[in-house]
Amino acid sequence: MKRYNDEKKWGLAVCIDIGECDHKKISSKEHISKFAVDLANYINMKRYGEPIVVFFGDEPKVQGYSLVQLIETSQISGHFAEDTDRAFIDVFSCKEFPPKKTAEFVKDYFGGKKMEFAVCFRDV
Repeated sequence: MKRYNDEKKWGLAVCIDIGECDHKKISSKEHISKFAVDLANYINMKRYGEPIVVFFGDEPKVQGYSLVQLIETSQISGHFAEDTDRAFIDVFSCKEFPPKKTAEFVKDYFGGKKMEFAVCFRDV
């Protein structure tokens, strides 16, 4: 966050991959919808509208729910692969938030046993 602030970057994006998730949690539209609300609150973001959560996928490899939650400063999005119990969450905002704590929140929320995350700054 020091670099983000020192260099006055425009935005911050965090890509979070969670493995070995609790299958019931990533398969529940209600749990995923509540997650969007709870994560926005956790990182102190103002939501714009309700979470959009849609189930789709013709192939088992990609079948699962996808999520979009607009926030005043950008978005929270994700896809939940039920066949492999993985979750892929992206948080993008021009307002500062804690990347590592955000990733840990996501991991805990979906009962993941594995986690990787990457941070990138958005700017021109």
